[in-house]
Amino acid sequence: MQTTEPEQPFVEPWHAELFAVTHSLAKAGHFEWSNWSAHFSAALKAADLAGAPKDGSTYYDIWLAAFEDYLILNDLADGTALQELKQAWTGAYLATPHGAPVVLGNQS
Repeated sequence: MQTTEPEQPFVEPWHAELFAVTHSLAKAGHFEWSNWSAHFSAALKAADLAGAPKDGSTYYDIWLAAFEDYLILNDLADGTALQELKQAWTGAYLATPHGAPVVLGNQS
């Protein structure tokens, strides 16, 4: 008898974290899920028209970009602060030895 592996809804841990953050903010009343869903749907359509792969490999990349955009458009995040935070995490990641946890402020 052959057993099949259960389908993994999230390929990477950050996919689950992104989904959880999005869901938590909507559940806390910061925005309506239907509004977010319409925004994300438009982002998926734009990515499709721009030639994004059809295999789903960029789904959460598109989700993340759309979510950042949505937060800024709805005054839930500051674009400059968000960009600075992303740069700080990138710097920390690049300065972290392989296998060590990435910590903000870990830039060389």
